[in-house]
Amino acid sequence: MPSLFTLYRKIFFSRKPGWDKKPLPKIAIQTDNVFLSNDKVRQYANVCGFQFDEKVLPPTYLYVLAFRLHAVIFAHKAITFPLLGMIHLKNSISVLRPVKTHEILTVKCQLTSSTETDAGLEFVLESSVYVAEELVWQAHSTYLYRIESAKRRPRPPRASDMAWENIQQWRLTEDLGRHYAKASGDYNLIHLHPLLSKRFGFERVLAHGMWSKARCMAQLMQFIGERPFTVDVEFKLPVFMPSEVTFAYESLEDGKCFEMRDVKGKRPHLHGKMRYLD
Repeated sequence: MPSLFTLYRKIFFSRKPGWDKKPLPKIAIQTDNVFLSNDKVRQYANVCGFQFDEKVLPPTYLYVLAFRLHAVIFAHKAITFPLLGMIHLKNSISVLRPVKTHEILTVKCQLTSSTETDAGLEFVLESSVYVAEELVWQAHSTYLYRIESAKRRPRPPRASDMAWENIQQWRLTEDLGRHYAKASGDYNLIHLHPLLSKRFGFERVLAHGMWSKARCMAQLMQFIGERPFTVDVEFKLPVFMPSEVTFAYESLEDGKCFEMRDVKGKRPHLHGKMRYLD
């Protein structure tokens, strides 16, 4: 798999002028014969709160591999705007069957579409993982490149009307971003240290959005087992660290609705739905 460290050097230190107002081209990349390391999976599981049996991957772990291919696309010469101008808006993952740590994988990623909105340029990356010819895992990530001249002022997000009961409270330490980076390979500077995040306009260090999704999924795996499922999330407000957040879920006919909120349970950081596919 490509090295995120090498790619981030290109992404952070290359000069890109900004969006050229043209639709983004369809860009595709594929990596074959991908082997997994139980040590790396265990490290990831520990950081995100999964119970790892040394055999079955946590359902969000394959995003770690897919994101390496996302970074290759971000560094492509046809992408004329910088990574630091992008926001991860939404992420959907479908687990078609449990993936085992010993299986040899093919990972594919493609930029499928781009749309100009009031907030900027939205584009979608589709990621797929195969074992031989079998599609076992798929994800769609929606990103936004915010345009300064955009007319719309986004309203502060509001918590949903789901029943906020059986609440769990999690303490996020300042070094969580560094632990997640070591496990995932995602060394985005805004997640590593306050001195680095301040250079990019943030007063405190931010948690990785996909850590937040993984941490929520770790709480829901007790209801999923080996069933195929899809889980969609929208990232609302950033999570600064150190901090405390709260989590709760509500049962649906075919799955669960869940949110991660601030410690008072009023401001949403993440909203999601998990639905069974069988």
